[in-house]
Amino acid sequence: MIDIHRILKLLPHRYPLLLVDRVIEFEKDKRIKALKNVSINEPFFTGHFPQRPVMPGVLMLEALAQTAALLSFESMGQEPDPDTVVYFVGIDGARFKRVVEPGDQLILEATIDRARAGIFKYKTRASVDGETAVEAELMCTMRKVS
Repeated sequence: MIDIHRILKLLPHRYPLLLVDRVIEFEKDKRIKALKNVSINEPFFTGHFPQRPVMPGVLMLEALAQTAALLSFESMGQEPDPDTVVYFVGIDGARFKRVVEPGDQLILEATIDRARAGIFKYKTRASVDGETAVEAELMCTMRKVS
C-alpha cells in the first residue's frame, strides 16, 4: 500500500536506522500495519548476540515509533518539511513476549489512541507469525529542528 519510496519521503531515517520496509494496511486517522523484514545482515546482530542473534527490544520499539509516525504523516495528507522531526516522548506498558530473530517478518501495528496539544498517543504491537513480540503505548510529538 505504501512502498519504500513513499516511506523515505515521510521519514528522515536512513540505513541502518530505517526499520519499516512497507506499509500493508492504512486507515486514515485510525490505524496502520507495516512490516520489517529481519535479515541476518542487520548491523546490530554482530553484537546482539554473536552466539544467538536477537533483535534488540529498543529497536522493535523504534520500528513501532516509525510506524506510528507514518500513520500521523500520512493521515495529515502532507509530507513533512525537512525541518520537522517526530520525537519519542514516552513509552508506557512495554512488554516483550517473544524474541525476534533473523528470517522473521515483524508485523508492526499502531492505532491512534488520542491526539492532544501536539502529543500523539498510540497503542502499538509488533508480532511474528501472529505471536506478539512486543506491545506498548507510545507517545510522540512533532517539532521543528531549526
